[in-house]
Amino acid sequence: MRTSRTATGVAACITVIALAAGCSSSGGKDDEDKSGDGGGGGKGVNTPRLKIAMVTHSGEGDTFWDIVQSGAKQAAGKDNVEFLYSNDKEAKGQAELVQSAIDKKVDGIVVTLAKPEAMKTVLGKAEAAGIPVVTINSGGEFSADFGALGHIGQDESVAGEAVGDELTKGGKKKVLCVIHEQGNVSLEQRCAGVKKTFKGSVENLNVEGTNAPNAQSSISAKLQATKDIDAVVTLGAPIAALSVKAKEDADSEAEVATFDLNAEVVKRLKAKEVGFAVDQQPYLQGYLAIDELWLYKTNANVIGGGKPVLTGPAIVTEKDVPQLEKYTARGTR
Repeated sequence: MRTSRTATGVAACITVIALAAGCSSSGGKDDEDKSGDGGGGGKGVNTPRLKIAMVTHSGEGDTFWDIVQSGAKQAAGKDNVEFLYSNDKEAKGQAELVQSAIDKKVDGIVVTLAKPEAMKTVLGKAEAAGIPVVTINSGGEFSADFGALGHIGQDESVAGEAVGDELTKGGKKKVLCVIHEQGNVSLEQRCAGVKKTFKGSVENLNVEGTNAPNAQSSISAKLQATKDIDAVVTLGAPIAALSVKAKEDADSEAEVATFDLNAEVVKRLKAKEVGFAVDQQPYLQGYLAIDELWLYKTNANVIGGGKPVLTGPAIVTEKDVPQLEKYTARGTR
């Protein structure tokens, strides 16, 4: 369906995925006999009830994390897991939420490391309390040092390099890379990766991703002021839609490309308003994180032998739309 840009390491998890059963709105025993939109069905496991918390750096309105949760809930439903989700875009707030999970004596914690240094101390407390941790999505290079079992996500630098190559092949000369959350190491790595392989010039633009009108206005103003920008790279699906509108406002011919998928991006791929997208399979990140903690608690397994399990990147275009539409519509891609 898509062009893979790096070895994913997910093949080792095929047996885990094969265990999938009914979808769960909140996870756990009450839902394990229900069939879900994720394509599973049947009864869940009969292992002891576990409680697993996921704490992310998500801001309001970021549909990426809805997809991550969808995968986590699917796994929780068949693993007899009570799934607890919380988020805070501020590093201090995220660390406090992790501490709250520790205080609740959860059986495992899934966490993102977008601003890793703020999480180091509290993850040390989780380790001291004997609570296993799996990191997802961001900060994979810090995962082992912070005591996590492993990391599930994509290599952000490699993903950025794939985008740079794709834009070079498309004949682009000047790229605007839009960072929607300042200080997020993963977003900075993506733009740095683009710059590494792109044969033209790359300029970064910081916008406030949780303030859509301001973000759109900032992108539009930049496109109006710099007419030779011929490509805009956004680092999240919601910003892609804003960039399409900003491009129209600025009367720009720049191609919009983006990291991550949602139903809106697939719609714009179909309309050729977005040239291509980078899929890091957020559903898989949520699903495998819950499964890894369940396997560790019930059978002392560690997926990937403690090495990062890669879920991307992969480039998708309008050619992939027919297959993607049904999955994005149900919130799993």
